[in-house]
Amino acid sequence: MSIEFLLTSLIVVASPGTGVLYTLSAGLSRGARASIIAAFGCTLGIIPHMAAAITGLAALLHTSALAFETLKYLGVAYLLYMAWNTLKESGSLNVGQDVAPRSAGQVITSGILINILNPKLSIFFFAFLPQFVSTTEPHALSKMLELSTVFMFLTFVVFAGYGIFAASIRSHVVSRPMVLTWMRRTFAGAFVALGAKLALTER
Repeated sequence: MSIEFLLTSLIVVASPGTGVLYTLSAGLSRGARASIIAAFGCTLGIIPHMAAAITGLAALLHTSALAFETLKYLGVAYLLYMAWNTLKESGSLNVGQDVAPRSAGQVITSGILINILNPKLSIFFFAFLPQFVSTTEPHALSKMLELSTVFMFLTFVVFAGYGIFAASIRSHVVSRPMVLTWMRRTFAGAFVALGAKLALTER
């Protein structure tokens, strides 16, 4: 396991994105346990992209405009749906004292959908993983599986860290109505911005 792989993976994972945003919101709205579950869901959402990259299916997304565009706009629609839920003060991003409980399954499902509906992840892993596997590697498949597992572990740890931090300041947020209002607007705006960024993404 190279230091370059670990550092590059850490930078990629820690960079703010939809998964980080979702985990932060889970921590703020429902506490540390919910943020850890959300981080787990986001991590699970990486698996299809990893599998696609390892099996070569990501090449199809890269070459097929229809497949890429379909998955991309499904992702955009879901991000806008998340933004709308935030603005109307309901759904998975409701932040407040009287937040209705959500089952672990619901939190995990939302986390999975956030990552699974981003076609750029497949292409990213298709380009990323082979850089750290030598062409002369006798067990290339097992090596890529090993790297993928490490990447997923880092994703879970970093996302959970973000969420636990958010949970630690939750009491300071929910007790201030104006902070809550601006927090909801900020999250909604961030999801819209990420959706717009995804919509403008080319293969």
